[in-house]
Amino acid sequence: MSIRKLAHYSIRTQDLAASEKFYTEVMGFRVGYRPGFPFPGLWLYEDADESDYGIVHIIGVDPEEASGLVDYLGDRAGGDGTGALDHIAFLARHWREMRGRLHRMAVPYVERTVPTLGLLQVFLRDPSGVTIELNYPASEAS
Repeated sequence: MSIRKLAHYSIRTQDLAASEKFYTEVMGFRVGYRPGFPFPGLWLYEDADESDYGIVHIIGVDPEEASGLVDYLGDRAGGDGTGALDHIAFLARHWREMRGRLHRMAVPYVERTVPTLGLLQVFLRDPSGVTIELNYPASEAS
């Protein structure tokens, strides 16, 4: 198979500011380079390396001014997106730090441990309703 890894995921949002706040202040990504597309949006990166074009792409949707977006990416009637995506998962570390941030920012989450995998799973939702799964080593659970 020639596919190497997931490049990024894109989210359409009607609240670009809330999505930016969630992905930068909660998830810890940073806003970086994004080409001058004919619609608003952000590309978010893990660190200073922008060679892989970001991890999360946020697409700003303004129902009143959607022509640039529709011309470039096509129409998505009713905000249905592209299918029945359940969640996006990240490998993560430093659960205590993230847990503190979630509490300070009043972001609800669900915590589960998968003992046979040595895995702590943390589930939360972004402002557009996308479920994010954070996978930590079970040794970080407490």
